[in-house]
Amino acid sequence: MTATATQSAKPPHLFWTLAEGRAVVELGAFYAFRGALSMLPRGDGHSVLVLPGFLASDRSTKPMRNLLTSLGYDAHGWDMGRNIRIDNARETQMNDLLHGIHEQSGRKVSIIGWSLGGVFAREIAKNAPNKVRQVISLGSPISNDRGHTNARKLFDRLNGPEPEPLQQGRFRNLDEAPPVPTTSILTKTDGIVAWRGSVQKPGPQTDNIEVIASHCGLGVNPMVMYAIADRLALPEDDWKPFERSGWRSAVFGSIKHD
Repeated sequence: MTATATQSAKPPHLFWTLAEGRAVVELGAFYAFRGALSMLPRGDGHSVLVLPGFLASDRSTKPMRNLLTSLGYDAHGWDMGRNIRIDNARETQMNDLLHGIHEQSGRKVSIIGWSLGGVFAREIAKNAPNKVRQVISLGSPISNDRGHTNARKLFDRLNGPEPEPLQQGRFRNLDEAPPVPTTSILTKTDGIVAWRGSVQKPGPQTDNIEVIASHCGLGVNPMVMYAIADRLALPEDDWKPFERSGWRSAVFGSIKHD
């Protein structure tokens, strides 16, 4: 499957938004296949920071973090409550968290961000690329145009049209990937963030992986877990795009930015 993002910004179709309840099925599949997921490629023990989506907390990422821990990673939540506001204090907290994990482990940290968490993951990686091994975003609105998400009005109501970091010139080039290996995992049936808003520009260390999932199920979908485990297991100095040959070509798509 190969597609190109070319259309102007608009939120997902109402059908897909109303169908987000299928995330419950994805959660059920996660636990149904939990034994099989334990057979995914094991990690080398490096730290992985997992950031939750808009309005969510560490509770939403706990199944993923537990899986990553069982695969041999040092998985961390962000321990900052719900992901609601973008302000200077929250940005400082995230930068400090990355610094602390890096100092404690003595190794570069991989960052996984779900939805808005993926925006944060990319931006804090830009601030400290020497501390980041790779970034993986899940259905994240990484376009500069908020018109791709139907959560825009609520976000603006809670944060204002220009949160503090934007007022000071940061968070303005969301479509620019950080200078580290960066993978965007997205779904065309996303009911919260239109998939075109999650497609990143081509580059020597960027990749877009299309999966079949809901937005709210991205953090537990078994196929997403497969892709995440595949990315995290890559040697630190030998990153390469996701392999889509064989059976993978029927499950994982490739989307290009135009």
